[in-house]
Amino acid sequence: MALSAEEASRFVVLLEENQDDLVGAWTDRVAATLRGRLSRTELQRQTADLFKGFQLALAGGATDLAHEPAAELRAQLTELSGHRARQGFSTTETAVSVYSLKEALLAKLGDDLAGLRDYIAFSAFIDAAALFTFDSYVRVREELIADQAEQLLELSTPVVKLWEGVVAVPLVGTLDSARAQVVMERLLQTLVDTGSPYAIIDITGVPAVDTQVAQHVLKTVVAARLMGADCIISGIRPQIAQTIVALGIEFGDIATKASLADALRYVLNKNGSRKHRER
Repeated sequence: MALSAEEASRFVVLLEENQDDLVGAWTDRVAATLRGRLSRTELQRQTADLFKGFQLALAGGATDLAHEPAAELRAQLTELSGHRARQGFSTTETAVSVYSLKEALLAKLGDDLAGLRDYIAFSAFIDAAALFTFDSYVRVREELIADQAEQLLELSTPVVKLWEGVVAVPLVGTLDSARAQVVMERLLQTLVDTGSPYAIIDITGVPAVDTQVAQHVLKTVVAARLMGADCIISGIRPQIAQTIVALGIEFGDIATKASLADALRYVLNKNGSRKHRER
């Protein structure tokens, strides 16, 4: 619901004539919901900046938050949302930081009919600002969660150098499509960086191997081979072996070993034979 031009003008006058009182009352109400998680000085600065943003938007002719004169106010609300999201405040605590202006305004408008009508109109504008803040907060939180998920994927898929010319990827937990992509990218990049001719994919920490997991592993092996590296799959426990046979999964000519130690021993022997032939 947009303000009329007359309502916007009265709103501006109210803000200008009661600036100090409104900023103080607004800050008090927000401080009560945040329970000391922000200093009074920091909170009052944020409130005063937002108050100025409301003034400039309305004085510029904005009767709706989507109007161009409210661009600076929208930017301030976006900044506030991002700041609160990164500090771990909840959506409620963030939205209340805007909604609380309504309580401060109500005390100034009084309870006469004209004052209540203006309050309803002003409240609609503030509600739109609070909802904009909520949406901005959610977007920032989604970005933070996505970034954290990506970091966890990278941390959970290390590529380690076991020996000169030998790298390994110890897999732990479920191997889904997103994680399989990260495994492949990190392994291929490590092969390029180290020039290693051998790669061991260890699935000891993978609780169960089904057709999907096997396909992810096989794709990684094929990609590594295209980079000129031989791959060995280790961690084939009895239960895993039985499941692979039952599912009819074939690893073809890919070497498989029961443990990482067996795989490393196999690679070192193979590497020694290769060097001997090269001489």
